[in-house]
Amino acid sequence: MIPASKGGAVTALIGFAFFASHDAVIKALGGTYSTFQIAFFSVLLGLPLVMLMLVRDTTPGTLIPRRPAWVAARTGLGVVTGFGAFYAFASLPLTEVYAILFAQPLLITALSVPILGEKVGPRRWAAVAVGLIGVMIVLQPGATQFSLGHLAALTAAITGSFVSVILRKVGSEERSAVMILYPMLANLIVMGALMPFVYVPMPMPDLGMLMLLAVLGFAGTLGLLVGYQRAPASIVAPMQYSQIIWAVLFGLLFFDESPELLTIVGTAIIIASGIYIVMREEGGGNTVARPVTTSRTMRGDTALGMRTGDIIRLLSRGKSAQRSDKE
Repeated sequence: MIPASKGGAVTALIGFAFFASHDAVIKALGGTYSTFQIAFFSVLLGLPLVMLMLVRDTTPGTLIPRRPAWVAARTGLGVVTGFGAFYAFASLPLTEVYAILFAQPLLITALSVPILGEKVGPRRWAAVAVGLIGVMIVLQPGATQFSLGHLAALTAAITGSFVSVILRKVGSEERSAVMILYPMLANLIVMGALMPFVYVPMPMPDLGMLMLLAVLGFAGTLGLLVGYQRAPASIVAPMQYSQIIWAVLFGLLFFDESPELLTIVGTAIIIASGIYIVMREEGGGNTVARPVTTSRTMRGDTALGMRTGDIIRLLSRGKSAQRSDKE
């Protein structure tokens, strides 16, 4: 691995550490407040940070979508993905949520065939099948109670995968500002409409945790941006799985959680399948199902509209424009 790639891998690891901390904060707040309330303030406080980045979008055009149906689908599915992920992190052990959401690269690979017309060979199909077996091992159907938290995590994984494939399909045609602002505004409207029914007054320390939530999401996004600028996806993408280490650590230290053996086994199978798919796609030049770029890593919109893939694309355009000006 060349020095630049090593730096990219390390930076991505730091970014994913920020994201894991972001999810731990969600879980900590989820014991007291409604998921809708946490989600609403997460978007509200993160909006100024995103607006600062939007000024870097030099792409000519307006905020009117060129592919309105796809943008609407991306927006609606993004709202569902974000809420599902937030609810799952608040109600399930961190390791279980990550294990389920780690299945996104597998689902993205499968969805790329009917939606994008991509060709997936038998080896990658086998990796998808093996990875989904890992998901079933984690869920242990029949052995454990299937809760709303499990349903939320599965929903987030599925809808987040659709969002990622949609981004791949129309992302080159739409301005990043369009792909970022519409989901954020939709989340504010939907979650805001529910606030009169779920709002609980928050003391200053908890408001501080919400601000920390926004900062951690922003810092994680920047970490991935720098990582992708310094190293190829085949090196950066597998770094997302480091979050399971933080999940175990945070679970033990703060939430009295310890992963079960079957959860560990199933997670290992899912991770191995995901890494194999990333390596196969990178080697073959196919970039459809890169878990990090297209799905805030593996889990869709846990930052509710703060789409990592969109923002990385946006900031990259800004840097390219700056280089062109200098030249």
